Amino acid sequence: MPFHKVGVDHLFIRILGAHNEESKHTKLTSLLIDDKIAIDAGSLVSEITYEEQEKIKTILLSHGHYDHIRGIPSFAFNNRHQTTKIYATTETFKILSSHLIDGVIYPEFTKKIPFFLEKPSLKFYNIEPFNSTHIDGYKVVAIPVNHTIYTIGFEITNKNRKKAFYSSDTGPGLSAIWEHINPDLLIIETTFPNKRENRAINSAHLCPKMLKKELIELKKIKEIIPKIYLIHLSPRYEKEIRKEIKEIEKDLNISINICCEGDKITV
Repeated sequence: MPFHKVGVDHLFIRILGAHNEESKHTKLTSLLIDDKIAIDAGSLVSEITYEEQEKIKTILLSHGHYDHIRGIPSFAFNNRHQTTKIYATTETFKILSSHLIDGVIYPEFTKKIPFFLEKPSLKFYNIEPFNSTHIDGYKVVAIPVNHTIYTIGFEITNKNRKKAFYSSDTGPGLSAIWEHINPDLLIIETTFPNKRENRAINSAHLCPKMLKKELIELKKIKEIIPKIYLIHLSPRYEKEIRKEIKEIEKDLNISINICCEGDKITV
C-alpha cells in the first residue's frame, strides 16, 4: 500500500531492492518514487503487487547490467494492457533489446504482437546526459558516472524543489559530477568493504574508504553534505561495511544511513 498522504509535497522513496546479490532476504536494486516512477528494475516485479505495478507510468534505467534491468520483461508481461515509458540511454536500450526483450527470451514488448499485444507495453525514450527532462511532473537530469559500462545517475526534483540524486553503480572520481547536482538526499552505492578495495576499483564500485574521499570532495565543493543513504551493498560483506561506515560517521561528523529492503524515505 502507498505509505504517503495525498497532498504532502515531499519526495517519497521506497527501497524495493538494496543489494547487488539476491537471496531470501536481499533483493536486487530498485527504487520507487511516489509510487509512480521506478528507478532501475532489479526487483521491481517481485516486491510489489499487481495493483502497485499498474500505478507505475515510467521506469528510469541507469545502465544495462542484469541486476538493474532484470524486472523489465516481467513488468511488461504483467502490464501488457497499458504502455509504460522507459527512459534510458541508447546503450542501455541496445542491451535490453538484444538480451532480454529480443523476441526469443521474452517478446519484443515495444511492438504490437498479434493475439498477444494490441499495443506496445513498453515505449523507449532516450535521455540525454545533463539535459533537464520533464517526466510525469518531475524534473529529471541524467548524470554520467564512472562504471564498467556507460551508466547514468539521476537527480529528480519535484514541484516543491525537493531533490534526490541516485548514483547507481559507480566507482571513484565523482568530483566531476558534484558541480552538476544539488540534492537534499544522496543515494549512493557502496558495494565492497575496504579489504576488497582492489576489487572495487577493478569493477568500478565503491568501498567505505573510497566513499569517504568522495564525500570530503563533495563538502569542499558544496560546503555541506546532504542526507546520505547507501545502496547496492554486497550481502556477504555487509557487516564489515556497516562497521567501516560507523568510522566515517565519526571522522566526518555526519550520519550515514544504509538502505534495506522495504525502507521508506521522505525528502
